[in-house]
Amino acid sequence: MSEQTGRRRGRGALVVLVVAVLAVVLAVTTDLALRQPPRQPPGPAGIAPPPGLDLPQARPAPAVADAAPSAPVAPEAVRRALAGPLADPDLGRHVVASVAGLDGGPRWELGGTGPGQVAVPASTTKVVTATAALLALGPEHTFRTRVVAGGPGRVVLVGGGDPFLTTAPPGDGEEAYPPVADVVDLARQSARALRADGVRAVRVGYDDTLFAGPSVSPRWPATYLPDVVTPIHALWVDQGIDTNGFRVVDPPRSAADAYAAALRAEGIRVRGAPAPVTAPAAARDLASVESAPLSAVVEQVLRVSDNEGAEVLLRHVGLATGRAGSFDGGRAGVQEELAAAGVDLAAPSVLWDGSGLSRENLLDPDLLVDVLQLAASEDRPDLRAVVTGLPVAGFDGSLADRFDTGDPRAPGRVRAKTGTLSNVFGLAGLAVGADGRPVVFALMADRIRLSRTSLALESLDRAAAALAGCRCTR
Repeated sequence: MSEQTGRRRGRGALVVLVVAVLAVVLAVTTDLALRQPPRQPPGPAGIAPPPGLDLPQARPAPAVADAAPSAPVAPEAVRRALAGPLADPDLGRHVVASVAGLDGGPRWELGGTGPGQVAVPASTTKVVTATAALLALGPEHTFRTRVVAGGPGRVVLVGGGDPFLTTAPPGDGEEAYPPVADVVDLARQSARALRADGVRAVRVGYDDTLFAGPSVSPRWPATYLPDVVTPIHALWVDQGIDTNGFRVVDPPRSAADAYAAALRAEGIRVRGAPAPVTAPAAARDLASVESAPLSAVVEQVLRVSDNEGAEVLLRHVGLATGRAGSFDGGRAGVQEELAAAGVDLAAPSVLWDGSGLSRENLLDPDLLVDVLQLAASEDRPDLRAVVTGLPVAGFDGSLADRFDTGDPRAPGRVRAKTGTLSNVFGLAGLAVGADGRPVVFALMADRIRLSRTSLALESLDRAAAALAGCRCTR
């Protein structure tokens, strides 16, 4: 493997934001569920001390150290920091990496150029998908689920591609983040509108036609269904997962069943079983609910590495760029949006899905660094959710149970998207070094022996921790 340096475009970056976000997690943790938006537990301040226990007044948390200005990396310093961890034989025979300053400048690269530089990205792919979605739609965009009049005595539930639509709202004392829309609210609104029209009984149809093409990628192993991912649809509830934790066979029908049950609970009689239909083009809205803003959706998708959510976002990118809401339409849309923003997703890099489940995906670590630099740029606040959604080492999301032992430099100072498949590990994100300056990095290994899996993961984590302990900028 070879090492080389290169220059990429510079950008002004919100360094204070990046460092502050990394540091604040030292005082805050979040209870995250991998399948549903998390419920917020009560904080320690809400629990009274036992009688007789005299607690001292809590001192204010010390101020976060002033952020040092962004600076280019010193490639030789990066090489020294990473030489040991990335040379660990547990990582296998193919390790590629790229490290750069937040504003650009020289890079340290491992793995050569051309075909040898790309690797299977696994879920670090979601950084690319999320960035393209924000570019195409904007951070305030929401996804709307509607109920429309489908003719006399008929209503149609129309899927709008909300990845987090739920069967019911959070229970008493619970709060979801990001906020979620639910079919109980839809049914309540629908019943009100129907009663105003003098309607007491209806037939329910459901329209899942927003997305096109196969719901399952032909480039995914067949074994991924039903254990790993739900078939992707524009209409589902609870991401197609039932109350027992199993993925349902027909997510749109299950969503319609949940809506029909909620409508009955509101006093409207539902005749027969829900049936698939296409909503009339000029149908009158009876009810609607909207998702959280895209920025919050992106944060959740990245934080918990939500495969279904990422694939839904891919389809929305396809639609937003005038293509089909499909695997192929989304892939082309991602490439178009990145190119317009100055990031070239071209051969030998290639993406076949939005989640990173395909082992045929290949990315150059330089491209991941490009995307992260773009997202952190001070002149792209619309992309900030890509940075704030990255899991924090040892604290939340897919990094909650990593970096909690061993090298103490990483927790709170490394923020990165994980990538995990059998024989594949990756990390792509930001690290604040010992000099207080952030660097952007992508570390990828895709020929790991299964017998060395846990050791390889530790080696990759040590590499990220080394960047957090390094004075790697000039």
